[in-house]
Formats: sequence, C-alpha cells, structure tokens
Amino acid sequence: MAKNTYKSNTFKKGDKEKSSTKFNFQLDFLKDRRLHLAFGFFLLTTSIFLFTAFVSYLFTGKADMSVLQSVSETGVKASGSEMDNWLGLLGAQSAYYFIFKWFGLAAFLIPPFLFLAGYRITFNKVIFSIKSAFTFMVFFLFWFSLLLGFMVFESGKITAFSFLCGGIGYELAVLFNSLFGWGTYLILILSLLVFIVFYFNVTSLLSFQSKIEISDEVADESVSFSEEKSVDASEEKVDSNQPEEVEDEESLDDASTWTVVEQKPKKAPPQEELTMEVENTLENKVIQEEPPQEEKKQEMEVEESSFDEKLGKKVENYDPTLDLSSYKYPTLDLLADHDSGKVKVTQEELEANKDKILETLTNFKIKIQSIKATIGPTVTLYEIVPEAGVKISKIKNLEDDIALSLAALGIRIIAPIPGKGTIGIEVPNKNREMVSMKSVLATDKFLKSDKELPIIMGKTISNDVYIADLAKMPHLLMAGATGQGKSVGLNVMLASLIYKKHPSQLKFVLVDPKKVELTLFNKLERHFLAMLPGTEEPIITDTKKVVNTLNSLCIEMDNRYDLLKDAGCRNLKEYNTKFISRKLNPEKGHKFLPYIVLVIDELADLMMTAGKEVETPIARLAQLARAIGIHLIIATQRPSVNVITGIIKANFPARLSFRVTSKIDSRTILDTGGSEQLVGMGDMLLSQGSDLIRLQCPFIDTPEIDEVVEFIGSQRGYERAYQLPEFAGDDDDSKVGEVDLSDRDALFDEAAKLIVLHQQGSTSLIQRKLKLGYNRAGRLIDQLEAAGIVGSFEGSKAREVLIPDEYSLEQLLNNIDKNH
Repeated sequence: MAKNTYKSNTFKKGDKEKSSTKFNFQLDFLKDRRLHLAFGFFLLTTSIFLFTAFVSYLFTGKADMSVLQSVSETGVKASGSEMDNWLGLLGAQSAYYFIFKWFGLAAFLIPPFLFLAGYRITFNKVIFSIKSAFTFMVFFLFWFSLLLGFMVFESGKITAFSFLCGGIGYELAVLFNSLFGWGTYLILILSLLVFIVFYFNVTSLLSFQSKIEISDEVADESVSFSEEKSVDASEEKVDSNQPEEVEDEESLDDASTWTVVEQKPKKAPPQEELTMEVENTLENKVIQEEPPQEEKKQEMEVEESSFDEKLGKKVENYDPTLDLSSYKYPTLDLLADHDSGKVKVTQEELEANKDKILETLTNFKIKIQSIKATIGPTVTLYEIVPEAGVKISKIKNLEDDIALSLAALGIRIIAPIPGKGTIGIEVPNKNREMVSMKSVLATDKFLKSDKELPIIMGKTISNDVYIADLAKMPHLLMAGATGQGKSVGLNVMLASLIYKKHPSQLKFVLVDPKKVELTLFNKLERHFLAMLPGTEEPIITDTKKVVNTLNSLCIEMDNRYDLLKDAGCRNLKEYNTKFISRKLNPEKGHKFLPYIVLVIDELADLMMTAGKEVETPIARLAQLARAIGIHLIIATQRPSVNVITGIIKANFPARLSFRVTSKIDSRTILDTGGSEQLVGMGDMLLSQGSDLIRLQCPFIDTPEIDEVVEFIGSQRGYERAYQLPEFAGDDDDSKVGEVDLSDRDALFDEAAKLIVLHQQGSTSLIQRKLKLGYNRAGRLIDQLEAAGIVGSFEGSKAREVLIPDEYSLEQLLNNIDKNH
C-alpha cells in the first residue's frame, strides 16, 4: 500500500510539474512585449477605423442601407464597389450595427475608449484611467441610447434622425415606458445623479466641481497604485500635492490637512481616501474664491432676464400641433412583414433569358455589342447596346417574338432608355418579390424625407424606394383594371401620409362611390377627415353629397385665396409660415390652414351619374387649388375618354397606371402604350411629364389598415371633423320665392352695401367681412336675391350683382322699407 501510494503521488507530482511548466510558458507568452505592441497597435487602428466609419455613416448611411440589405444576394465584391462609406463594406457594416442596430449616437464613445486602451498598452503611458473610462463608456452607452430612444418613442413621429437612438435604445425605451411611463425621465435623471456621485466620489455639492478639475490627477494616482509602485513613489505624489494644501492652510480644517501629510503607510493608501482628502482641501479653496454676494445677485438677475427673453421667443411662435399635443404617430410594429425570404432571380434564370434574347435577335440578323441585367422586385431589365447601323424600330417590332421565345407575358421594350444609349427589355421574374409597406416605411429615404406631402409609390427596377411629393405633383390621376392593385395603391398613399403628418397639418376628403374601399378610414373622423357640416357619415358615398362636397371645396379654395391675398402670400407654405410666426392677426379671419387631400376611388361611376356637375368642380380644383394646399388623387378602373375627359386630363400632369385591358386605355391615361403589358399585383407605370417609371407598389393588407386606424382613432381627437364651408345646392328645401322681406335680417342693409360696393354676390364675402356663420350668410344672400339685389344661383360662380351703385341701392332699400 505504501509503495502504491508513493507511486501514485510521484506520478501526480510529475504531472503537476508539466502543467506548471505549460502554465508558466503561457504566462511568459502573455508577458511578451511584442504581443503587447501588436495588440496595442490593433486597438489604436480599430479606434480610428470605427470613428471614421461612424462619421461617414452619418453622411452615407442612407445611401448604403439598400446595398447592405442585399449583400448576401449581390456578393461582397459587387456590394463593396457600390458602398459610399469611406471605409467600404466593412466600415458600413460596422457603423450599421453599432449605430443603427445597437447604440445610436452613443456608439461614438467606443472609439475613444479603444484609443485610450491602445495608447496605454503601446506606449505604457496613462492618459486617463482605463477602469474609469470603461465604466464611463458602459454607463453612457445605455443611458444616452435610452434617453434618445425615449425621446423618439414619446414624440411618436418617425423623423430623419430617429435612427440615432439605435435599436437597443428604442427597445429599452419601449420597456421603460411600459414600466414607468413618462417617469422614465425621472429614472434617467436619478441614475445620472447616482452615477456622478459614485464616479466622481462626490460627498457634497461643491466637491463635484472640484472633482472635475482634478480628475486627471486622481486618475493618474489611482493607476500608479494599481500598478504596485513603491511606497516612496506614492508618498512623492502626496507630497507633490502638498504645496496646494499649504497655500490655504489657515482656512482648512487642521485634522483633515495633517491627515494627508502625515500618512506614511507601508502600502499605497486606498484611492478613496486620497480622493476624499484632495476634495476636502480644494472644497475650502472654492469657498474662499467665491465672489461677493452683490456680484452673485447681479449674475442671477442677468440669467433671469435672459431666460425671460428666451421664454418670450418660444411663446411667440404658434404651434398647431398643441391642440393634440398628446398625439402619437403610428408605429411600424402595427404593420406586417409580408416578404418571406425575398425570393430572387437565380443566376440560371438570368443566363437562360439572356441566351434566348440573343438567339432571337440573331435569328433576325440583329447584332449587339453588350447586354447586362438589373434585377428588380417584379421584372428584370436587360439593357442591350446594338451595333452601329441597327435601327431601333427593328428591335421594337420584335416585342412579341422575344415574348414568345421567353415564354413570358408582359414583355416591354424601351427603345431607347431615356438618358442612356441603350435599349431596355423588361422581362417579368418567375418568382417575384412582394414589397411590404413596413419595409418601405422603415427606410431612411422615407424617415428623412423633407417633402411636404410624401407619398410612397413603390420600388423601382433597381430596388430603390420611390417617394413622390404630392404637393409638387400637384394632383394624381390613377387607372387600372379590377384586381390590379388600385385600391391597395390608394391605401399605401393614405398610410404614408398618415405616418408622416400630424392631424393638424393634413385633412382628407374621402369619396367612395363603391362604399366598401375607403370605409376602413371611418375612425379617423376626429383626426384626419374633413366633411360638410351636418353630414352623418365621414366617408362620402352618395352622388348628391359628392357634388355638394366638391362645390364646398371650391368655396374653401376661394376663401383661402382671399386669405392669401390679404396676407400677401403666394402659396400655403408661405401663409402658414407667417401665421406660425404670428405675423397674421386671427381677429381678421386668419388661421392655420392644413393641407386638404381629396381622394376619389371611382371617378367613372360619378361621371356616369352626375357628369358635368362633377367634372366642372374637379377641373376647377385641379386648375387653381395647388397654391392653397388642396390636392387631388382620383382613381378609376375604366380610363376611357368619356371618364377622363380632356379638361380633367389637361390638369393632371402626374398619372399612374396599373395594368389595363387594352393599349387604347393605356394611351388614354399615359398618352403612350405599355400599361397593357404590366403583370398585375401592384405592377405599375408612373408618368410625370416625359418620364415613365416602372414601379412595384408596396402591399398593405386590410388588417394592417385596421390596426393603424384603430391606433389613431383610440387617441384623443378634435371635437369633430374639420368643417368645410356649407353648401346646400339646388336640392335645398328652402326657396327664394318664399323669403319674407318683412322679416329681414338685422344686417340686411349692411350686407347689401357690402355686395354692391364689391360688386361680388358671394356668400363667402358676407361670411368673412361680417364675421358670420355660413347659414346666416346664406339666408342673407337669399333675402338679397328676393329683394332683387343679386341674381340667381349659378353653381360655384359668384352671383351677379344687379344694383350698379350705392345711390341706386339707397332708393331700393327705401322702397323696401315703405312696402314692408
């Protein structure tokens, strides 16, 4: 047993010796100065790399976003060549994750820390305590991200700078909001104060300022203690601070002063003790150097006066959003991700299509120099450069032959492509990609858009998001056969405006003769909808009410032009800017004017039932309403010439076409063919002047619209919908012949003089100048007509004034007084 035990012990001892040798080798390797230098240089280089990538991301991140999302499909080399980031693909990806995905602007704390660490390792010199720097960085990475994230969450508005909070910051904001609500700000303040107290070892309010002034010295000392320097070295550091203490020795507490001088421990004193002693010393210094009381009072008075001036400036500007200050913009999580996996065109499909195109062209003896493909969500564009001497018309005539060889529907040839010396052949993809509304709304192009009325149109062939400004279009005419995506397109446009604008800035007038498409937006009545007074349903479906609403919008247009004329402004933006800066007097009828977007889902039905009664006000609005912020989006499934008449078509330079049934319909809506070759399901052509762009409309489902509308409708809104001017029309029950002039309005004479003076028989003129409601102004007009002062009703035109001057009016009024 003894031998066995001995042998066993001897074996274990040898084993331990081997492991000890191996361990010592590892330690020696870690102590190798060459390794330290290599690692130090790596940290220094990484810090510079990250800082440069982060700065570049602030300028180029928007352009690089779409490329980053398709790296796995296009490859590293191709993606890297398209990157705008100063440090290429790796720089863009690093900045994307650190800023966009994780910490937002707080990520800028990471490069300085890496630089400090690298400098310390490489040069063996201490700029700042690594431990303190690490603590500072970690705390503010999350604190600053949470602060920005909660500010973004509270605003509820998706802006161009929302990404600066980072993904972690926003998720933390959502969590803290559910736990504490607005009390999150209190938590942030509390945590900051606690961090300051512990980080700077603050024991009194005065010592915080002192600590900031000497933090570098204390950091150096703490590092020297942690590196186990000799006792003499630590004593020298204490003595080096002694002259500062001796200068104010009379004003200091003797016990605390001598504590620092007489301490001579064998080991280095704790960092906390040294810090506290220096703080106490400098605290007394600060007390001695305080200015006299009179000077302090003067400083406080100056601060208070400047604060009052600033406060006055803030109060000066009018903020229309304050009426609904608690309004929260809809969030992206209300929408669904429809694109599952993003099915793309394979390399085999590209090669096969290219070979068939070349074969077809070769069969007809057409030679080409080069061919390249651009893959889009719906179609792939093959650009070919023909050899010299080949007629473009010859290739254009081969459209059906190429479609036959590819066994594909919807082949479209663009000959030539505008701005390029190439001919384009658009071939539908076998497996098309569905573009979700959520993915488009989340892009920087939409978040950072500065357009007045940004509407998402879709994705181009090159996968770029296309966003138009309705305020500059200024109206949009849409067409498309049943089931081709027209109603979804309208929902996308409405949703994009709702996600971007506050209810005080935008109102919708929704006309839905089909009665089923736009009813989803009913719950927005007290937020975004405008309607006639006394109307029960916010969505207009009855043809007579449509005519009245259109004429009411014409009255609203005339009223707004009068306001712009009085204000000396050319357009709505200038007018609202003046009103916000309080340069216009509300007592004179001026008010903040929101944009009004009129949406008609089916024009053909209205033209069949009302004809000229609908066409005339639509044409008038299209001609004149742009400057005063009224814009039209009109859709129809039958773009024939009796629906889209010449008068309407001439005033809609921007037109959008989904798939139609014939080339004639395509030419009616776009003035050119091509929309009959579209493949449906949101595939569309947008025409603005001479430009014709093929787009894939995003998809937003009915449940998603319900979620968004429910989110907004459940919030506090205005007391009622935005009220348009009252318009009764010819079907009004009251008749002018029944007006009793013996029961005239008290303002009858004044209204008559006003009408004759201006020679304009307008209800809105009486309403504005006499500050009356529309009903009373309408009764006055009826009485004036019965008295023979103005003529009969002529639609949206002002009534004719039958009395030429004030003298004739006086005679007429005297006769009325005698007879009644």
